[in-house]
Amino acid sequence: MSTSFVLAIDSGNTAIKWGLHDGERWLANGSTLQDRRMMLKQSWTRLPIPSLVLISNVAGLQAEKDLAVLLQPWQVPPRLISAKASQCGVINRYTRPEQLGCDRWMALIAARHRVQRACLVVDIGTAMTADALAATGEFLGGIIVPGPDTMKQALAGRAGTFAIPNSGSFQNFPINTANALFSGMIQALTGALERMHDQLSSYSNGQIPAEIILTGGGAALLAPHIRISHQIVDNLVLEGLIIIAGEQE
Repeated sequence: MSTSFVLAIDSGNTAIKWGLHDGERWLANGSTLQDRRMMLKQSWTRLPIPSLVLISNVAGLQAEKDLAVLLQPWQVPPRLISAKASQCGVINRYTRPEQLGCDRWMALIAARHRVQRACLVVDIGTAMTADALAATGEFLGGIIVPGPDTMKQALAGRAGTFAIPNSGSFQNFPINTANALFSGMIQALTGALERMHDQLSSYSNGQIPAEIILTGGGAALLAPHIRISHQIVDNLVLEGLIIIAGEQE
């Protein structure tokens, strides 16, 4: 019996992550920046032909078109994933479920399959999202705030009379501008996600402490400053795509 391969693609605002899965494990994976996405052809030509291609794309129409061109030689029409009212054990409480970002939806599905209790799913990239998932599998809602690099760029664009330093380190009481900017960014992001965790715990009546699952390029940056128990899971969106692939099969 021939093996079926699934190519999962997470097309984010800054980068594209991908992985080839055989139903049991990842066989290959990689990532590239969005402005270099046509270079994916070099990596994908060495892969076996997938039977299914699933894409989570939040990078816009041009990225979608370019991915279609890259995938054309396999003659396997890609399926673009979008959020639904319910799927894979997760119930979407967004006012208009289809407007929830597909990357957030995939991360919620993956988190639900990893943790069968209340959890806060935090994806730290161009933006930081913190999404509350109840023990029942209900997505209660979430926040979106600028991610670490976006915060820095916003300040740089409005610096006015002072220059934005390129580096800085965390201090409880910063005593120079570089550290003040860096520490402010850390405090803002960790404060936002910890507040969301408090609200989720209150909703759950504190029965079992809500888990925090971090993912995204900025997860390692924030993790040392989060006072609540948490775990980092790489490629959570890709995991969600593979779970959906299993459902579709």
